[in-house]
Amino acid sequence: MKKFLNSGLKTLLLGAFAGISLLSFSATATAFETVLVDGVQATRIMIAPPRNGLEKTIRDGLRDAMAQAPSGRAADDASQLYYFYGARHFEPLWLTESNDGIAFSGAAEQILTVFKDAYLQGLDPADYLIDMEALDAAANDPAALAALEAEFSASILRYANDAHTGRLDPRSVSGYIDVASKSVDEAELFSAVATASDPAGVLLSYHPTHREFVALRDLLARHYAGEIEDLPPIGEGKLIKLGMLDERVPVLRERMGLRLTPDADPLVYDDELASAVEAFQTTMGLNPDGVVGPATIAAINGANGATRGDIVANMERWRWMPEDLGDFNVFVNIPEFRLDVNREGRSVWNTRVIVGTAKNQTPMFSDMIRHVVTNPYWNVPSSILSAEIFPQVARNPNYIASQNMELLYQGNAIDPWMVDWSRASPSMFRVRQKPGTSNALGQVKFLFPNSHDVYLHDTNARYLFDRSMRALSHGCVRVQDPFGFAEALLQHEPSLTVASLEGTLGGSERWFNMDQQVPVHLAYFTLRIDADGTVRSFSDLYGHNARIIEMLEL
Repeated sequence: MKKFLNSGLKTLLLGAFAGISLLSFSATATAFETVLVDGVQATRIMIAPPRNGLEKTIRDGLRDAMAQAPSGRAADDASQLYYFYGARHFEPLWLTESNDGIAFSGAAEQILTVFKDAYLQGLDPADYLIDMEALDAAANDPAALAALEAEFSASILRYANDAHTGRLDPRSVSGYIDVASKSVDEAELFSAVATASDPAGVLLSYHPTHREFVALRDLLARHYAGEIEDLPPIGEGKLIKLGMLDERVPVLRERMGLRLTPDADPLVYDDELASAVEAFQTTMGLNPDGVVGPATIAAINGANGATRGDIVANMERWRWMPEDLGDFNVFVNIPEFRLDVNREGRSVWNTRVIVGTAKNQTPMFSDMIRHVVTNPYWNVPSSILSAEIFPQVARNPNYIASQNMELLYQGNAIDPWMVDWSRASPSMFRVRQKPGTSNALGQVKFLFPNSHDVYLHDTNARYLFDRSMRALSHGCVRVQDPFGFAEALLQHEPSLTVASLEGTLGGSERWFNMDQQVPVHLAYFTLRIDADGTVRSFSDLYGHNARIIEMLEL
């Protein structure tokens, strides 16, 4: 154990903790004082003497580490840590000495309880708890005590980071997840924890405060309390329609709270069960068609409270969201095929949307809606141009005109019949679809310029909104009621109204800049919890949820 702690001194003390030492604690204590010597400004190092045996032990351990540190950053870190503790008489933050020997301080004991209960927050206690036997083993070893002090602080920083930013790098889950990075202010963290009367409360405050995160955490606690039974999920498969036989029917009947009629075939999807499914679909906001497909199965699986793994995975994604979603914001939940306009945390308007296919996924990110465009051109993305448009026009140059499109070369429209397509490549051209009734973007689009070239827009194929499974686009989000959305979105735009937008329809492309930019969040949650506690579950369209469960080994 002593050998481990001595090596831990070098890795933890000079690494995870020493690297943040002076910078992190400068707000509460400093080992430096600026003075004038013969009129010249100079810096004086202030070292307060140890006042007891424990402080002397910490001083000796830190001094030895400083002397043994290699030159460069490690030496600087070791020196800064020595000077920080020197300014406070080498008083440890997490260890205390009494007649009974050296023990963890009261603050440390509170934080240890937080570490032990980390599973209730969707975290893993093993990531933070340190070996309790290490304290006894380190009692007479200055270097080991200093390492133990540093290890505890490193665990605090790790917990705060995991609580605030999540345990996974979002980009390691999928390249389609492009969320802004967040970080913990180490100076603020340690200053607050070191001086607070409730250090545990300070650490717990790093968890998200979004209503749905808190609701998921409460749901997880009910699982651990045994209030919710973990039922095996109903498996995916073919659509189940009235009169069909399917091995999943008995489980469906059980979930709907129905009993089998005497002499009836237990595998037949009958009228009674179909009616119960329709009622359930209505409650969950699904198409009440009585057909059991992926969306209905996901909703049934989650209605009982989902699994612990699903809950923790969704909590992880809430940690990736901005701390402040905006008092007035647009929230698109991709698996739900739904757009909400929210005011002060409450949905004031919503509509159905169509999102990207599994091959052309709608990315997860946040931005600001800045412009509204009527009679939009559709600038065909290079990926679609290469994979779909170019092969068509190479076979039949008239394809461009038939789709109300223009072929652009160096910014100018050219005749496709004048191109030698045997020698041409997609990178040489741009294609755009002109405004009109056949335009794929419909009559209006809402722009938040981004690297993904994704935005919200109308569509010329509105019949697709009648489908339950609406992952059908090339990545952009199609809005079922675009002018209803415009009315909800433009509440704070006195000079821009739906009437003024509609007055421009049928003409050339028109751009309108918004005076007040509105936050928009393209999110990915397979579990939503309504204000009344209703749990709604959705299909894991792109596999993000399953990937997180796998990576976190849930």
